This record gives sequence, structure tokens and C-alpha cells, in this order.
Amino acid sequence: MKKMWLAGLALGAGLAFFGTASAQDISVGVAGPMTGGEATFGRQLRNGAEQAVADINAAGGVLGKKLKLEVGDDACDPKQARSVGEKFAGMKLPVVVGHYCSSSSIPASEAYAESGVLQITPASTNPTFTERGLWNTFRVCGRDDQQGAVAGAYVARNFKGKNIAVIHDKTTYGKGLADETKKALNKAGVKEKLYEAYNKGDKDFTALVSKLKLNNIDLVYVGGYHQESGLILRQMRDQGLKTTLMAGDALADKEFASITGPAAEGVLFTFGPDPRKKATAAAIVAKFKAKNIDPEGYTLYTYAAFQIWTQAVAKAGTTDGKKVAAAIKGGSWNTVLGKVSYTPKGDITILDYVVYKWDRSGNYAELPTKPGS
Repeated sequence: MKKMWLAGLALGAGLAFFGTASAQDISVGVAGPMTGGEATFGRQLRNGAEQAVADINAAGGVLGKKLKLEVGDDACDPKQARSVGEKFAGMKLPVVVGHYCSSSSIPASEAYAESGVLQITPASTNPTFTERGLWNTFRVCGRDDQQGAVAGAYVARNFKGKNIAVIHDKTTYGKGLADETKKALNKAGVKEKLYEAYNKGDKDFTALVSKLKLNNIDLVYVGGYHQESGLILRQMRDQGLKTTLMAGDALADKEFASITGPAAEGVLFTFGPDPRKKATAAAIVAKFKAKNIDPEGYTLYTYAAFQIWTQAVAKAGTTDGKKVAAAIKGGSWNTVLGKVSYTPKGDITILDYVVYKWDRSGNYAELPTKPGS
């Protein structure tokens, strides 16, 4: 395996290859932050892809051929993502499942579209991804205008009359989600007391936390990723603030609790209903657990993306990107997430964001949905 890995590295930085594909193989890709600050989510995508490809091959492959998985590392960097996109496009892969960060998915999608490569993101939630009219962009997750609406409605109901701050990390994902949440809050008649920005990668939030303290903020909504969110939380607690922190789906990994420790207790975030609990995922979850892998976050979303593509290829009778894209939009697909169908833009038709809460033991659970919750 080590020799295979080294051989793959020689073919291009940012890409990893498992062995040498035979002429009978169909190479497919998964792309995301395999290194860098969001690598925990890259592992989710990679775990889901590897299990999906193994299961598809065990069931006979695609059009009578086995799949060969190629892994691209974008480190959640737009330029690196474009580079990964161009390399995968040059390899003429029929499909790439990825990327994780919206700021990576969007530039990569242009390289894929130009070369006939279908892209299905398990995790990129910025609306722009599917709003540009590209033929090749699909997602298995929801959008930030949906996620922000759920977050804003929850805050408006449960923190009525409280001081609210909305902050973001200036990224495509973070600012987009913060702005959608702010929009929902304002629509519900809630005006935030603070709207601030920080830089992704920052580690010292003393000035920001001091501003939250000065304004007696009861809840701070963070449009950003888990590392900065965790540091903001810790530094709030260090300064004695009991302010509730709420964020989006970027907190759906237990690495968040490894940053915060017991301080994670009470932190809120939005994500889809836990796919690990779906009856349609039970057999696959058992396979992951047998490997001592927790298929949390976007692991099963990645698995579902490969299921959708495989079924659409069988229906279309070809791996041609545009023909498979048409099949995806015209069908309904059985996945570990349940039945999935698409709008003409490439968005899923079922919207299902819910609110989760972390506990001090490093676990998170979906809050019950009931009036006033």
C-alpha cells in the first residue's frame, strides 16, 4: 500500500491514488480538505467514498466495470481546489464527489463543467453553487438560505428580547450562512446588536470577546468553521461570559469538543436529521462501526452521492456526464439518506435542517421538534 501511495503522489500534488487502475476500471473522484484545519471533514468524505466504492464494486461495479477511487486534497483553499479540479478534469473522471468548503466547490465546479465532469457535493451549502446555471452541479445537503432560516427562527423563538450578535469568518460559507441567519432574524422582527467579522485562521479573539462582553450579548451566532468557533467559545468562558454560541453544520464533528472540552455544553448548531439513525442507513452504519469508524457529519452524505451517481449511470446506460446529469434530475434515488430527488438546479427537494445541542461529555443530540422549541 505504501508503494501504491508513493506512486500516486508522483502523479500530482494534492492527489492520492489507490493502486494502478486497469483499463477495465472506471476512475471516480472524491475531493475535500484531506489536510489543513478542516481535515476532520475531509476524513468524513474520504471514509464515505471508500466504503461506497467498496460496496459498489462488491455488488458488481458500474456497467460491468469496477470503480477506482482517486482522492484530491484541496485543504479548503480555493486555488488548490481549482488545481484539483483541473487535474481531475484532465483525467476525464466522469464524476467527482466533493468538495467540502463552498469556497472550494464553486471554483472547482467550473473546471469540471468545462470538461464534462459531473460534481456532487455532499457538504457545500452556499446557494451560489447551484444558482449559476451550470449543468454539472448537484448537492446531497441543503442550502444556507434553508439552514439560516431554521437557525434564525430558532433564535427568534428562544432568545426573544435577548441581545444577539452575528459574526462570520469572511469565507463564502461563513459569511453566506451568517447573512442568511441575520436575514431570517430580521424578518422575525429581531435586530442583532452586533454584526462583526474575523479572519479564518485567527486564534486570538480577545478584542471580539471583549466587544461581546461590553454589549452583554446573550447569544452569538457564528458563521464559520469548528476550529475558530471552538476558540471563540473557550475565550468567552475564560473571560467569564456565559453567552450561548450557535453555528451551522461545520460543528458536526466531535473534533469540536476536543477543542472546547466541557465548555461545549450548551452549544447549538444546525444540521440535517442524524443520518446514522435512519433505517435506510442501518446496514452501512454497522459496516462503519465494525471498522471502528463513526460515520458522523457528512460521511453518509458522501456515500449517498455515490449511490445516486451509480443508479443514474445504470439508468442512462453511460457515464457521460450530461446524460447522467439529466437522469439524476429526472429520477428519484434510493440512498442511505432515504429517497432523494432533485430540482432543475441540482438541489435536493426535501429540506430538513434541525437544531442540535452539545453536552459537556463531548456528544451532540438533536433537540426535539415541538412548538416553541
